[in-house]
Amino acid sequence: MPIMTAMSPTAASPSLRATQIAAALIVAAGAAGALAGAWYFQLVVGLAPCPLCLEQRIPYYVGVPLALLAAIAAGGGKAPLARVALTLTGMLMATAAALAVYHAGVEWGFWQGPVTCSGAGPELSTGNLLEGLQQARVVRCDEAPWRLFGLSLAGYNAFIGAALTLVAFRGAVAR
Repeated sequence: MPIMTAMSPTAASPSLRATQIAAALIVAAGAAGALAGAWYFQLVVGLAPCPLCLEQRIPYYVGVPLALLAAIAAGGGKAPLARVALTLTGMLMATAAALAVYHAGVEWGFWQGPVTCSGAGPELSTGNLLEGLQQARVVRCDEAPWRLFGLSLAGYNAFIGAALTLVAFRGAVAR
């Protein structure tokens, strides 16, 4: 009986497998790097994150393990599963980029941010005004505490999220 050398229709070609694995690992590393950078600025530099900063991290927290799942699926020859995981990861990275663009726009004053972290600050009730001021700790979403070349961390996050979106979708559409 002759040995079949042709690949089955569902098996992934070596180039498809390599493309999907590379895309998934790049996205996982990039997203983990973005999270590491956020934590570095928070814990080492001392920049407290605002509520929008914290929301921007959520797609990365979900995207890293999902991208690793895509890499494992691609490595196991399960291209359709890798394609779905990369598509979902790309959607998460696009969400991260959109949140970052929104946050950068709030910082630049292009549009109003959430009332909980933008505007005039906390309202103080009657009572001990000095005590209320000492205890009020509101991190503003509409003020960038750090900029490099005119871009805030939210601005850089927009570029990172957009780049990771493209990489994830490239891996998802690979044939």
